Amino acid sequence: MEICAAKVATPRPLTHLPSHLGRSFPKASYFTSIDVSGSPNSFPRKKGSMVVASSAQSPLRATGKNDLLIVGPGVLGRMVALKWKQDHPGCQIYGQTMTTDHHDELIKIGINPCLIRTKIAHQIPYVIFCAPPSRSADYTADVRSAALNWSCEGSLLFTSSTAAYDCSDNELCDEMMQDCPIVPIGRSPRTDVLLKAENVVLEAGGCVVRLAGLYHSDRGAHTYWLGRGIVDARPDHILNLIHYEDAASLSIAILKKKFRGRTFMGCDNHPLSRQEIMDIVNRSGKFSKKFECFTGTDGPLGKRLNNSKTRVEIGWEPKYTSFANFLGV
Repeated sequence: MEICAAKVATPRPLTHLPSHLGRSFPKASYFTSIDVSGSPNSFPRKKGSMVVASSAQSPLRATGKNDLLIVGPGVLGRMVALKWKQDHPGCQIYGQTMTTDHHDELIKIGINPCLIRTKIAHQIPYVIFCAPPSRSADYTADVRSAALNWSCEGSLLFTSSTAAYDCSDNELCDEMMQDCPIVPIGRSPRTDVLLKAENVVLEAGGCVVRLAGLYHSDRGAHTYWLGRGIVDARPDHILNLIHYEDAASLSIAILKKKFRGRTFMGCDNHPLSRQEIMDIVNRSGKFSKKFECFTGTDGPLGKRLNNSKTRVEIGWEPKYTSFANFLGV
């Protein structure tokens, strides 16, 4: 499957991926069609239990050279949208969602919403896929439809997960390693769905950024553990983190580079154990609760990520250099 064959250098293939992932995209008739240069009434909007055309959206125009499509405009996607809008005044930003539940919110922040797998009539130069697989009936098909909406003139980027790296026992996983191991297909349904989606994007000429654990002040593993107080898990399991703002700035930096068929890593280069994370939370004094303890004594360990190669190639550094830096500890 090569939708931009004339412009794409041969991507480095992912290992352990079955050949059937290279099959062609579904026909365009498989998708709902939206004309981005026409009336905003073409965007569906829910009213009660029905989906109806929206008349509240701002008029759209012909595709511009910096227009952006965000598939999955949640926390990360919205941060990308706001920053992209600042960098490219006057551009149009489109957001594809699983439901129409948050379309009014998206309109208010300047995102033109439609449902996922919508086939936009005029292809978009920049496309970023941020939607998680948890709510998708066919994640690979969702990713294919996003690639169909890409014009190949800017960048296509898929935000994946560092869960794809096959490292354990808290060992180092460094991009500088020539063959950083990837989880084999068939070992885990979670990584299978991500690797298949990655392969679709790479074959289409897009790029992948594998992100570590996303967080901000009230979202992330630390908030879950804080709410529990006592958690039956190993305290020495190593995690890798990246703040949502930094994940957004890295994604935008990759989009602007217009690379083809590349894979990058997103993390803050300060891996921490579960215990270290919650010690920082308790010391920060910024939360009303105090975490008590982890009680687990067995179970899998994690990995220590280093993305120095990505930083050099992209010319990017995180705003928050570590979790402790973010909380001022």
